[in-house]
Amino acid sequence: LAQAGWVENEETGRRLQHRLAPGQRLVDREGHLWRWDGFTSARPGPSPSAEHLRHKNRLTKLETEIGDVEGSKRVADERAAVARTQHQQASEADKHARQQLRQAEEALARARSAEAELVRRTLTTETRLAAALEMLDKLGADLVETGSHAEQVERDLATLPEPALARAALDRARAAAADARGREAEARAEISRLTHEAGRRRERLSAIDLEERSWRKRSRDATAQQLALGERRSTLEADIAGLAGRPAAIAAETEALGVAIAHAADGCRRSSDALVLGETRLRQSLERSRAADQALAEARERLVRLEVLRDSAAEGLTRMAREIRERLDAAPEALADLAGLGPGETASDVAGTAARLDRLARERDGMGPVNLVAESEAAEVEARIHALQRERADLTEAIARLRHGITALNQEVRRRLMAAFERINGHFAELFTRLFGGGRAHLALVDDDDPLAAGLEIMASPPGKRLQALSLLSGGEQALTALALLFAAFLTNPSPVCVLDEVDAPLDDANVDRFCNLVGDIADTAGTRFLIVTHHRITMARVDRLFGVTMAERGVSQLVSVDLARAARLRRTA
Repeated sequence: LAQAGWVENEETGRRLQHRLAPGQRLVDREGHLWRWDGFTSARPGPSPSAEHLRHKNRLTKLETEIGDVEGSKRVADERAAVARTQHQQASEADKHARQQLRQAEEALARARSAEAELVRRTLTTETRLAAALEMLDKLGADLVETGSHAEQVERDLATLPEPALARAALDRARAAAADARGREAEARAEISRLTHEAGRRRERLSAIDLEERSWRKRSRDATAQQLALGERRSTLEADIAGLAGRPAAIAAETEALGVAIAHAADGCRRSSDALVLGETRLRQSLERSRAADQALAEARERLVRLEVLRDSAAEGLTRMAREIRERLDAAPEALADLAGLGPGETASDVAGTAARLDRLARERDGMGPVNLVAESEAAEVEARIHALQRERADLTEAIARLRHGITALNQEVRRRLMAAFERINGHFAELFTRLFGGGRAHLALVDDDDPLAAGLEIMASPPGKRLQALSLLSGGEQALTALALLFAAFLTNPSPVCVLDEVDAPLDDANVDRFCNLVGDIADTAGTRFLIVTHHRITMARVDRLFGVTMAERGVSQLVSVDLARAARLRRTA
C-alpha cells in the first residue's frame, strides 16, 4: 500500500494518472483503479452466483430459461470486456499522444535554445567580422602609408651621402611592409573563415526553423488526436455506464432462478426418493419375474424335449413302418404274425433297441437347448450401442468446440503478435538509424505465411552499405544492431529496472557515446533505472553513480561508491 493513493472522484484520478511514477496507482471509493502504466479498471459490478447452474435439471422450462440467461450474461460480459479493452486502448493512445506532445515540446524548447545560441554566435561572428574588416582597412591604410614612406625613404636615400644608413632604413621599411602584408593575409583568412561560419550558421538557422515548424505541426496533430481520443473515451464511458446496470438485472434474475431451482431440486429429490423406492420394488418384481421366466423356460424346454422325443418316436415309427412296408411289404401290425410272436410277446433283441434309443438321445442332446433370452440380450446390446453413439456425438461436439476455441486463440495470438511485431519493428528502425547515425533496418517474417510458424530475419543497412542479413555484418555492427533490437523490445514493454552487462564491450568510442545518449534519453522519458556493468571509460563518465571494488591492500577488497551527479552539482555551485 506504500505505492497506492486515494482520490476523491474519478475525474481527479484520470487527471493525475499520467503523473504517477513506476509502481504507483490510485483508487477511489467507487472501486476505480488508475495505474502508472496507463491501465484503468472500472468499478467492479456485483458477482452473480451461478453455482446451481452446474446441477442437472430435468425440468425443460428451467433449463431453457437458464440457457437464455447464461447467453445474455455471456453477451453482456463480452461487451463489457470489449468496452474495457477499448477504454484501455484509448487510455494508452492518450498516454502515447501526451508523451509525443511532451517530446515535441521538449524538442521545440531545445530547438529554440539552439536557435538563440546560434543567433548569439551569429551576432558575435558579425561583430568579429566587422572588427576584422575594420582591422583590414586599417592594415590597408598602414600598408599604403608604409609604401609611401618606403618610397620617401628611397628618395631620401638617393640624396643621403651614407649608403649604409639608407640601406638599414630600407631594410626596416621592407620588414614593416612584410609584417603588414602578413597581418593583412591573416585578417583576410579570418574574414573568409568567419564568412563561411556565418553561412553555415544561417543554414543551421533555416534547418532549425523548418524543424520548429515540423514540431509545431506534430504538436497540433497530437492535440487533435488527443481531442479525438477524449471523444472516444467519453463514448466508451457512456457505453460502460449503459452496461453497468445490466449485471445487476442479470444477478437478480439469476437469484430468482436460483430460488426456483432450489424448489425444483427439492421436488426432484422427493421424486428421486420415490423413484428409488419404485425401482427397488421393480427390481424385486423383475427378479421374481425372472425366476418365473426361468422356470417357464425350463418347463418349455422339457416340453420341447418331450415333443422332440415324441416326434422322433413318431418319425421312427413312420420310418420303420415305411421300411417294413418297403422291405416286408406288410403293415407293422402284421410283424408279430410274421415274427411268429403271439399276442403280448416281445422281441428277444432288447439290448439293440436300447442302444439305438441311447444313440438317438445323444444326437438330440447334441443339438443343444433353445436360447429363450436372446431377444432381451439383443435389446441390451442395442441400448449399449445407442449409448456409445450418443457418447461419440458428445465427443465429436466437444472436439469441434475445442478446435473452434483453438482457432479463436490462434487468431487472437496472431493479431497480438503482429501488433507487437509492428511496434517493435518501428522502434527498431528508429533506434537503428539513431545508433548508426543513418542507414535503415527492419524485421521480416520468413519461411512461412503464418506468423506463429514463421522465422524472424533481421535486415540491416548501415550507412554506406547495402541492405543485408545480420549474419553478414561485422562484429561491432552486429552488436550495435542487437542493442537496437533490445531497446526496441524494451520501449514496447518498458520496466522500472533494466540491467545491462558489458553490452558496450565490442563498440568503439563513437558508438559507445551514441549508446550512452540513447540510454540517457530512455531513462528520462520512460523513468527506467539502468544498472550497467562496464569497464569502458566513456560509459563510466556518463553515469550518475559508480559502484566498484578496489584493493588498497593485498587480499583486502573494499566497495567504493562515487556520486557523479552530486559532484557535478557541487562543481556548478562552486
